[in-house]
Amino acid sequence: MRKTIVIAVLSFTGLVSIGVTGCYYDKEDLLYPVPGTVNCATTAAKFSVDITSIMQNNCATSGCHDAATNAGGTTLVNYTQVSAAAARIRQRCIIDKTMPPGAPLSTAEIAALKCWIDAGTPNN
Repeated sequence: MRKTIVIAVLSFTGLVSIGVTGCYYDKEDLLYPVPGTVNCATTAAKFSVDITSIMQNNCATSGCHDAATNAGGTTLVNYTQVSAAAARIRQRCIIDKTMPPGAPLSTAEIAALKCWIDAGTPNN
């Protein structure tokens, strides 16, 4: 009886684990942010140079968001298409980092996309 009481007291105080565990999911970049923040005042983000290059190299590729495939009903070939999908691009590429599949964009590409979207998706 005394052994049961000691184990119960120790379990209650957290000194002894009785095998109760749980799962949780945390966003790594919220818990461990990348040092420094994106300074859009110093990050150039022009659609004609930066954003077009990111889309052509990572998104509008064969089998993905090109005109022929139109994956997920989204084509990302020209300014109109990319700017219309800006909210989705922010979510999938910048926040979730689930696009492009296989590996996220580089830090510089993410910064350029973020600054371009935050600037209101200018056609520059």
